[in-house]
Amino acid sequence: MTMTKIPSASDAAPAPRRLRDALLMGALLSLVLASLAGLAAATGWDQTMGQLARLGWMQGAALLALSLANYLLRSLRWNLFGRRVGLPPGLWRDIRHYLGGFLMIATPGRLGELVRVRWIRRETGLSLDRSAPLFVMDRAADLVAMALILCAALALSSGHIAGAIPVAALALAAAAVATHGRLMSALVTRGYRIVGRWPRLFGRLRGMARTLGQFTDARVLAASILLGSLGWMAEGYAFHLLLVWLGADIGLWKAVGIFVFATLAGGLTGAPGGLGGAEAAMIALLALEGLPLETSVAATAVIRVTTLWFAIGIGALVFPVAERMSKRTADAVEDR
Repeated sequence: MTMTKIPSASDAAPAPRRLRDALLMGALLSLVLASLAGLAAATGWDQTMGQLARLGWMQGAALLALSLANYLLRSLRWNLFGRRVGLPPGLWRDIRHYLGGFLMIATPGRLGELVRVRWIRRETGLSLDRSAPLFVMDRAADLVAMALILCAALALSSGHIAGAIPVAALALAAAAVATHGRLMSALVTRGYRIVGRWPRLFGRLRGMARTLGQFTDARVLAASILLGSLGWMAEGYAFHLLLVWLGADIGLWKAVGIFVFATLAGGLTGAPGGLGGAEAAMIALLALEGLPLETSVAATAVIRVTTLWFAIGIGALVFPVAERMSKRTADAVEDR
C-alpha cells in the first residue's frame, strides 16, 4: 500500500515566519527581563538577591516536580481526547506529542502547538478535520479548569482578587463557545457569508466544528476537568510553597488565586506565553497583599522560570524526538 504524503502549512513553515516568531519571542523576553531587572534595581539588588538566597536546590526541585505533574496530567487528558476522535492506543506517543508541543508555547496565540496535529497525521494518518479539534478542546479544558480553580479561590480565601470574577467569566464563556459544535459551525457559516471567499477552507472549518460534538460525553468532560484542575492546582500549590519559603505566606487559596488569575490574564493579552501580562499582574496582586516589592519580583521571576520556561525547556528536549519519530513512521508507511 502506498500513501501519498500531503504537505501542510505546518510542514512547510516558511523560514521568515519562524524567524519572525523567534524574534518576537526574544523581544518580549528581553522586555520582561528588563522590567524585572528594573524593579529589582529600584528595590535594591541586595534585597532581591537576599530573597532568592532563601531558596535551595531542594526547593527548586520541588517546584519543578509540581510543574511536571501538571504537564503529565494534561498529557493524560490529551490521550483521553485522542481516543474520542479515533486515535489508536498509544499513551507514550500522546505524551511525547504533548510535551514536545510545549516548545511552541511562546508563539502568538500558542498556535505553534498545532505541530502536535502534524505528528498525529504522520504517525496515524488521522485527517486534519478530525485531529485539529484536539487543540481546541485542550485550550478550552484549560480555561474551564483554571476558571473553576479561580472561583474556588475566591470563595475560600479571605479578601478578594481585583478583576478575578470578570476574567473567570470570560474564560468560561470562551470555553463554552469554542466547544459548542453547532454554535461554532454557525459562526463559520456566518463568516463565510461575510467573506464570500475560500469555500474549501470554510468547509473544512465546518467539518472540524462538527467534530466537537464527540467530546460532549459527560464522563469525558468530567475526567478532562478533573485532570486539568489537578494539574493547574499543582502549579498553584507550588506558588504557595514558594511564597512560604520566601517568608510571605498569604494563604493557600489566595496564592493559588493570584497565580491562576495572572496566568489567565497574561493569556488574554494574546502575547506569546502571556509574557509581560502575567508578570505584571502577579507583581501587582502580590503588592496589593502588602508584600515588599523585592519579594514580589523574586517570587514572580522564580515561578515563571519553573512553569513557563521549564515547559519550554522540556519541549526543546522532546520536540526533536517527536519530529524524528513521526518522520520515521511516515517514511515507513510510504515505503509499504
